[in-house]
Amino acid sequence: MYSASMNDHDATTADETDGDVPPLEPRQLEAYFVLLEAVGLLQHSVEQQLRAEGGITYVQFQLIARLYHAPGPLTMTQLADGVVYSRSGLTYQAGLLEKAGLITRGPSPDDDRATLVTLTDTGRTLFQTVLPGHVRLSRTLLFDPLTNDDVTHLGDIMTRVRDHMRAQPPRSATPRKRRSPAQP
Repeated sequence: MYSASMNDHDATTADETDGDVPPLEPRQLEAYFVLLEAVGLLQHSVEQQLRAEGGITYVQFQLIARLYHAPGPLTMTQLADGVVYSRSGLTYQAGLLEKAGLITRGPSPDDDRATLVTLTDTGRTLFQTVLPGHVRLSRTLLFDPLTNDDVTHLGDIMTRVRDHMRAQPPRSATPRKRRSPAQP
C-alpha cells in the first residue's frame, strides 16, 4: 500500500521505468493511491450489497441501470461504450442477465450487425429493489463525510477527469486483434 512517507527519490525511481515519461509528483501519487483505495472500498461494499439484495454483481447492476434509464433498447456497442468492460465479458454478463430473465437480446431491425438489449419487467423490478440499498450505502460511505461544497467540487473534478478519458475513441471502436492463421 502507498504510504504518504514515500519520498521524492522513491517516486522518481518507481516512475523511471518508461524513460520519456516524467515521474509523478508525490502529491499526485498520494492522490492516485487514495482514489484507488476509496474506489476499491466503495466498490467492495456495493458489490456485497448488490449480491445480498439482488443476487447480481456490480457490472450487472451497471448494465441494468443503463438500460433502466435509457429511452429504449440499447445496442451491445452502446452498452460496451457505457461501461468499462471487455466485449467478451459484456457478452457473457448479458447472457447471464438474459438467462435470469432480466434482459432480452435480439437483432436490430435497422442494422443486421447490431444486437438490441432490452430490460424486462423483472429487470426493472430488480433494479427498483436494489436501488434504495445502493443509495443508502453510497450516501453513508461516500457522501456523509463531505460538505455540500465538497460534493460540488468532487463532481466537477470527476466530470473533468471522466470527460478527458472519454475524449479518446470508445473502446468499441478499437479494432479487434486478428488471430494469426493456423500454422500447418
